[in-house]
Amino acid sequence: MLHRIITKMAEVMALLGGVVLCLLVLMVCTSIAGRAISDLAFDGFLGSFGTWLLGLGVGPILGDFELVEAGIAFAIFAFLPLTQLSGAHAKVDVFTSGMGTGVNRALATFWSVVMAVVIVLITWRLSVGMFEKMRYGETTFLIQLPIWWAYAASLAAAISASIVSIYCALARLTGYRQI
Repeated sequence: MLHRIITKMAEVMALLGGVVLCLLVLMVCTSIAGRAISDLAFDGFLGSFGTWLLGLGVGPILGDFELVEAGIAFAIFAFLPLTQLSGAHAKVDVFTSGMGTGVNRALATFWSVVMAVVIVLITWRLSVGMFEKMRYGETTFLIQLPIWWAYAASLAAAISASIVSIYCALARLTGYRQI
């Protein structure tokens, strides 16, 4: 039962991360196209059509890099739970592939515990950073988006990653489930 809940949480977070990532790609493509069209319009290459487009405000998306920065941070944290649950982190097993299953199981348990500690530490520091950004009221430069909003989104995903990592570490330590 708990494994199903943890798995569903990890899958939902990965789906949210994927949706955000796809939206960011669309936004960047739109912004680049708008920048190219506005450059052509300013150069007079598009004639009166270009003047009309400029009148509509066609151009790059204001603050696109600020939104990409916030969105990518969220997406990275959103993908961590499923990555941890499925054991899909990058591995270099040149030396361990020849060792027995007991040694590999012990190493996997060790790294699960280390990963849980690291993710919990990152989550804690992210929460401290978020409260600092809230207290000082920092905003992004161009669109004046409160920075703590991006921290809060990333923190929600990091909390999910912490829960999954702790679950994976405990499952490996107790031998409950071979993750």
